[in-house]
Amino acid sequence: MLTENGRLRAAINLGNPVLAQRNPDGTLTGVTVALARALAEQQGLTLDLVAFEGAGKVVDAAADDIWDVAFLAIDPKRAAEIAFTVPYLTIEGVFVVAASSPFRSVQDIDQHGVRVSVGRGAAYDLHLTRTLEHAELVRVPTSAEALPHFLSQGLEAGAGIRQPAEEFVARNPGARLIEEPFMEIRQAMAVPIAKAGTLPTVQSFIESAISSGFVTDEMSKAGGIA
Repeated sequence: MLTENGRLRAAINLGNPVLAQRNPDGTLTGVTVALARALAEQQGLTLDLVAFEGAGKVVDAAADDIWDVAFLAIDPKRAAEIAFTVPYLTIEGVFVVAASSPFRSVQDIDQHGVRVSVGRGAAYDLHLTRTLEHAELVRVPTSAEALPHFLSQGLEAGAGIRQPAEEFVARNPGARLIEEPFMEIRQAMAVPIAKAGTLPTVQSFIESAISSGFVTDEMSKAGGIA
């Protein structure tokens, strides 16, 4: 059993609007919410959705017994605290720069004097921390704040997920997308490392959700990328 009290606490990361959103009435929606509901139904559990404003906050709470399952990008730095299933979706991390910027490629970004706004603790923050050798990362509390901060503060670049980044550029003529992705972000289900014994159950569920087309269907309903 995933839990012993009849309830499944699913952490929902609202920092990635491709996967989860909060409606005006406060309810949560998106593919991760749909997956959480399907898992709870399969296991005969009552679902409790636990909303977080960013992936880093989900990871920080992994040892606090606040959630039983989560939806996070796979990253080796998180492996000490979290056990992951196979990925159910791959999305891209991209840079946004000023429309007048001379930068045209991912390689152009990694220069001395280049400041890149990122959401603290996001998968792309962890990746860029490992891979950038010269550029400076400027961390803001959540991924949703990264691109607005880049633009308002006159930084050289902002990092984010492709779909929200494309929407941001469409709303802000002064910004431009670097089309080449700097990383592929593998999204998976996860359990706290202290509850790693429940991972096979979650793994079996997500494999079935992938093979049955459930993930693709839910992404399509949400206007997503699958």
